[in-house]
Amino acid sequence: MGKKLDASTNMRFTSRWGLLLSALGIAVGTGNIWRFPRIVAQEGSENGAGAFIIAWVIFLFLWSIPLIIAEYWLGRKHRSGVVGVFVKALGKKFAWMGAFVAFVTAAITFFYTVVVGWCIFYFFQTLTNDLPTTTEAAMETWNTYQSGNSIYLFHFLAIAFAGMAIWKGVGRIEKINKILIPTLLVIVLLSVIRAVTLPGAGEGIAYLFRADFSQLGDPKVWLAALTQNAWDTGAGWGLFLTYAAYMKKEHGAVKNAFITGIGNNTVSLLSGIMIFGTVFAILGAEMSMNRAEILDVMKTSGPASTGLTFIWMPQLFARMVMGHPLAILFFLGLTFAGFSSLIAQIELCARIFIDTGMTRKMAVIMVVALIYVLGIPAATNLNWLSNQDHVWGIGLMISGALMAFVIIKSGAKKIRMELHLDEHDWKLKPWWQIVISYFIPFAAIALLVWWFYLAATVFAPGEWYNPFNSFSIMTCLAQWGIMLTIFVLFNKKLGRSLVN
Repeated sequence: MGKKLDASTNMRFTSRWGLLLSALGIAVGTGNIWRFPRIVAQEGSENGAGAFIIAWVIFLFLWSIPLIIAEYWLGRKHRSGVVGVFVKALGKKFAWMGAFVAFVTAAITFFYTVVVGWCIFYFFQTLTNDLPTTTEAAMETWNTYQSGNSIYLFHFLAIAFAGMAIWKGVGRIEKINKILIPTLLVIVLLSVIRAVTLPGAGEGIAYLFRADFSQLGDPKVWLAALTQNAWDTGAGWGLFLTYAAYMKKEHGAVKNAFITGIGNNTVSLLSGIMIFGTVFAILGAEMSMNRAEILDVMKTSGPASTGLTFIWMPQLFARMVMGHPLAILFFLGLTFAGFSSLIAQIELCARIFIDTGMTRKMAVIMVVALIYVLGIPAATNLNWLSNQDHVWGIGLMISGALMAFVIIKSGAKKIRMELHLDEHDWKLKPWWQIVISYFIPFAAIALLVWWFYLAATVFAPGEWYNPFNSFSIMTCLAQWGIMLTIFVLFNKKLGRSLVN
């Protein structure tokens, strides 16, 4: 073909510490701080949310960690982006499958950049202005931002900063994450320490971990737990696969997968302790709300799930001693969390074009421009953002199943033995082979079927067939079907475009 891969594809993470922090950057994002507490509140019963936490932890070991191990092996083995890995592992006729997995992540990125832009705006807002003390004042800040042109500026800043971070390849990604992730963890720990010292915080923390075991019989709880864990960890997105293309052989896939997954869930739990402790302390102890009223505030996510994080949290910080500095730290941490994940998402998209022979700089410029333009609808219309969050969040289950499919076709037992013999890594036991070959495909199909039932009876009753209903069955099937059709039709061209 006469094309060569960009020299940046031969770069490697300089240390296991740098790889681990970058991998944690994938896992730890706004899903931990922005999404996790809201989902916990929505899925908890009146007595507690511990049943959801149990299901969520189970899926860490039965979904996320097995898939992260798979992604590490695939990326390290084939040294390509997502589409290239599917082609090298399965053959050119499966290029469409890799393209779909990559597009699920790209589609999430289109609106994720908008959310990171919100975080940047609120950091500067809290840094330069007094905190709102009423819901009306908080809503005015939000509505003014949404209706003005600055939303496009912060959307651009988010994507531009991420583009700059990957401009020179994995070396710069590693350096940035060595600063971002430790700083983020310090911010989270400081925020947790402050939250648990608030009078009344103990009730919120107790609610977070108190289990109503009858909930474990509700498939809806398991569906939410799996979706959230996929969001939390980034498993099945292709992000770990992309970074693994830059792994050294001695950087253990199994060890790093366990540390990444457990580290991510730890940050989510710390964020939950911080949010639940703060909300129960202020709304309960100071504003005399009962538990049902407090949970209603947490469940009422507002437009595009903004309510708790962007409407209520600034008000709560305003009511506590040293709340303003803590609010600045909170939104700085949220920005760092979003930015560290966004870097990986942009790298995933750019690496696909680099694998076709495009230079890194040209690929980065094109990806940044495309994502900015395709993110404008989400920046303009919160209903569209909510729809995309729904459609492609559920799509992560398909991505996870397709990632497992690659492993099954490549020979799960053979791969396990290869990983098991790695002297630099932890020994991988037969459970992984069983989970990746049987449980993950079964769970993906079963939960998708259950989600279809919920969509028809709860989310969009009477409108399951309407593709323009944001939460119907058809809106998902239509959007997934359109993209799958495009990728299948252009499969040969996709396969031929890659540089061997």
